[in-house]
Amino acid sequence: MNSICLYNGTVLTGFAAMEQCAVLIEDGVVSDVFSQKRFEQKHFPASTEILDVEGAYIAPGFIDTHIHGTGGYGTDDASTESVLEMSRRLTRSGVTAFNPTLYPSEPEEMIEAVRNIAAAIGREPGARIMGLHLEGPFLSPARLGVQRPETLRPVDIPYMEKLWEAAGGHIVNMTVAPEIKGMRELALYCIKKGIILQAGHTDAKYENMVEGMQAGILHSTHLFNAMSKMDHRNPNAVGAILIHPEMSCEIIADGCHVHPDLFKLLLRDKPVDKIVLVTDSLKPTEQKEGPLVANGEEMVFQDGMFHRKADNVIAGSGLTMIRGVQNLEAFGFTLEDAVKAAGFNPAQVMRYRGKGALIPGNDADIVVFDRNFNVLAVTVTGILKYNLL
Repeated sequence: MNSICLYNGTVLTGFAAMEQCAVLIEDGVVSDVFSQKRFEQKHFPASTEILDVEGAYIAPGFIDTHIHGTGGYGTDDASTESVLEMSRRLTRSGVTAFNPTLYPSEPEEMIEAVRNIAAAIGREPGARIMGLHLEGPFLSPARLGVQRPETLRPVDIPYMEKLWEAAGGHIVNMTVAPEIKGMRELALYCIKKGIILQAGHTDAKYENMVEGMQAGILHSTHLFNAMSKMDHRNPNAVGAILIHPEMSCEIIADGCHVHPDLFKLLLRDKPVDKIVLVTDSLKPTEQKEGPLVANGEEMVFQDGMFHRKADNVIAGSGLTMIRGVQNLEAFGFTLEDAVKAAGFNPAQVMRYRGKGALIPGNDADIVVFDRNFNVLAVTVTGILKYNLL
């Protein structure tokens, strides 16, 4: 039996904090969470690896449901090997599961990219790939961001079926513009396939958002960014997400995509359970050398974000999940709620059973980090993937 005991830490279970506690991992799952006093009284098999975390935090592994790349590797390479390298590197920032996110491209090119990225599932050296996130192609041309206009398409169910088949059924979530004609038909198709639809890159009016919610679009992509802004005569997309407590939302907590003080508004208006931390990080994030390229275009990093060099349009973030958790705490979240937004909440929204909380029987996806938010150790289903202890 493979077993590890992490002790002498503060356990952030996913919804509470327990000081001077330990976590026992056996055969890939959390076997028990107990006090330091009980740890000192327990007898472990000789094969158990005992790790003293020296007062650090022991938390559920982070789940990044919207990420394009990191360290010079990304989904825009359309390469199985590139996504596997993302998996390896992401554990360094506390990520134990992720949804590689694809920009839209020309139809045959996108089908091939989906096929290649899905081929990495089950072969991960680090963080587990839960499934693909398609950020398009059924988006609004009025809210492109750095999406290329020629890659957008009207709703096309036969094409959607080709994407589903290319992914081997491994599409988890999809960003769509609720106002696009045919969206209800697409929503019903996705409900049957178990795909989580999220409103984003949208110019929706308030009534479009409500219609989308009635069709099952109950999550949203990078709140405040690339969506119609709230207006006193029409709440539009931003207003609809804030008004309706049943709507969950991604948020990029780099302090640049969204002003830090808006997180206070978010905490006031949204149930904390509905807030999902994402990075939306691009391929050049934490890249040490070479040209900064994402989605086939050269980038520059300024003001804490990547911008497209050609026209200075904001392209995405250079955030990591551990820095996002740190920022959420600085922006007014309790540490428990920051960790919840990084693990428990995405697991709930994406319906990932056994993830996001350190309770007996759940997968032993764990991150250990110190008071300065340095990642010290990561386990994925009970296997140490990163260890500085």
